[in-house]
Amino acid sequence: MTFVRGFKTWCENTSSNLRRELDLRPQEPLDPDGLAQHLGVAVWSARDVPGVPEDALEVLLEEDPGGWSAVTIHASNTTVVILNSAHSGGRPASNLMHELAHVIIGHEPSRIDVAEDGLLMLHTYSRSQESEADWLGGCLLLPRPALLHIREQGWTDEQAVPRYGVSKDMLRYRMNVTGVNQQMARRGRGDARPKPRKR
Repeated sequence: MTFVRGFKTWCENTSSNLRRELDLRPQEPLDPDGLAQHLGVAVWSARDVPGVPEDALEVLLEEDPGGWSAVTIHASNTTVVILNSAHSGGRPASNLMHELAHVIIGHEPSRIDVAEDGLLMLHTYSRSQESEADWLGGCLLLPRPALLHIREQGWTDEQAVPRYGVSKDMLRYRMNVTGVNQQMARRGRGDARPKPRKR
């Protein structure tokens, strides 16, 4: 996915600014639930949605890797993110950050589906909007200062993952796509090179 010029820089700046608003340093973990509260976004599980029949809940709460992760709805001037509470590990944080990224960017859904009972509006975003939310969501969880901090501290993936509440896959992906792994490798090679003799 190719983003518009300056988008990735904007994401890094947005991550830094939000941390500043929450009295966090650029490299510190950002709690998705705390960010949601800061943005005025309510976070529900499927069980919190009023009027959902029990048989529908069973379907919604199935542990299906290919199933739904989260959805954002707007009702009565309130923004609500509904999470699939059957997910575990680093997925809930990633799912919530992705939905919050849509809100922060200000994406307008490409389609609105209204359920037969008229209670639920499902927002479907375009492919480009989903890619933007993926990038910003990852940047909010693991911005470059955090990735550099992890490597500078010498933490293993197993040590870093619980600190930032993410999955190993997310950590490794961000290390690679941001170029931090390459940057640190070059720095290591540079340190190992013999220094030129003074004449």
